[in-house]
Amino acid sequence: MTTTSPPALVPPETLHARRWWALAILCLSLLIVFVGNSSLNVALPKLSTDLHATESQLQWVVASYSLVFAGLLFTTGALGDRYGRKGALQLGLLLFLVGAGLASLSTSMTQLIACRCVMGAAGALIMPATLSIIVNTFPARERPKAIAVWASVTGAAGALGPVASGYLLGHFWFGSIFLVNVPIIAIALVGGAFLVPRSRDPEKAALDPVGAILSIIGIVALVYGLIEAPSSGWSSTSTLGAFAIALVVLGLFVAWELRVKEPMLDMRYFRNPAFSTGTGGMILVFLSMYGVLFMITQYFQLVHGYTPLQASLRTLPIAVIMIIVSPLTPRLSARFGANRTVGFGMFSISIAFCLLATLGVHSPYAFMVVCFVPLTGGIALTMSPMTASIMSAVPARRAGAGSAMNDATRELGAALGIAVLGSVAVSRYDTRIAPYLRGLSSTQRSVADTSIAGALRVAAGCLRPRRTCSPQARRARS
Repeated sequence: MTTTSPPALVPPETLHARRWWALAILCLSLLIVFVGNSSLNVALPKLSTDLHATESQLQWVVASYSLVFAGLLFTTGALGDRYGRKGALQLGLLLFLVGAGLASLSTSMTQLIACRCVMGAAGALIMPATLSIIVNTFPARERPKAIAVWASVTGAAGALGPVASGYLLGHFWFGSIFLVNVPIIAIALVGGAFLVPRSRDPEKAALDPVGAILSIIGIVALVYGLIEAPSSGWSSTSTLGAFAIALVVLGLFVAWELRVKEPMLDMRYFRNPAFSTGTGGMILVFLSMYGVLFMITQYFQLVHGYTPLQASLRTLPIAVIMIIVSPLTPRLSARFGANRTVGFGMFSISIAFCLLATLGVHSPYAFMVVCFVPLTGGIALTMSPMTASIMSAVPARRAGAGSAMNDATRELGAALGIAVLGSVAVSRYDTRIAPYLRGLSSTQRSVADTSIAGALRVAAGCLRPRRTCSPQARRARS
């Protein structure tokens, strides 16, 4: 088989005729990954009450998905290149279906976190396959547009998922939010079987099992450290130990990849500024996106008292802005240059964070919309050009490796955003709540100290008939 582009196992004229239909199925498959992740954010307060989740468990139920996802990305990307990207996609959809079904039946946070790990493994099969199939299906002139559409789905799904979840939480139990994926998976499986072309590395590069093991251990240790830091502290033994393991193992991974004949991730890609700059920028963008989403859903529900559906509806401007701006980025990049487009997007995100820093208890929703515009607009302007930049530095035959790197930066950024903003929130909460806990019993104090939801439960108990509470607790409630 030759290495002509695109290296597919179907006639070029057939592939050309159905490539946009294939893109629709790939975006639908991608939607499953992000809806499955973002839909959980709106359910965090309900999990806190129904399953008595601590703040640490809430972070773990969100981040466990990212931990498994990021840890397996390089391995699944390489497997897709070697054995077939369409097969990896279909297998991931089936595995996601199993994980979502089991998650809907969970009766404890431990079970739910385990199911999230299964869904993370499924997502690691799905996401690299989608982007690598796009790179091998679309000609170079259409590829930026196709990637822009793909990127808009990754952003819009983060806001659309919570809307469906918010409606379900208002009418059913928390497990129903996982079942929303079932019809999407069914359509993606059937449509993908007929519309998505087969493709793989025509040279059938040898597998790199040593590199796979080192990448899994190193990335899992890194993400674990980021997850553990907010609850245990950045200087704790567990956090520093995880970072130390990550540093050593990832160092060994780099050394191994530099000497092996067929590396899973060729380290020489990083010599290309398009690849290295795109990778670093993607981490920063998703740090911003997921850190804000993690905090804002709890802010809407716990501070403003919105229901899950009301809270999720108030995040819809994020999806609208993403869908409008993302498809425009190829033309903006062509006219002004990708570097200027990305630079303006980063500046826009920084403006949004300055505005969010002034957010208070009584801030109106209109102010939140004002914050969403530069935040989401900036993310939309940066995602597509940086994704195209990363993929342009990787040969089409190794598109799975490039896609895995792109996806890994997104998940590392998401975990870092939750860790950093979660740590800041926990630190400020502990400092501010401490004076109000002095008159409480040890049981009340332990509940109120875990999270805002816990403090609200304690304060609400003080208002029930024939109950007595300290002045401090009543003051905290007010």
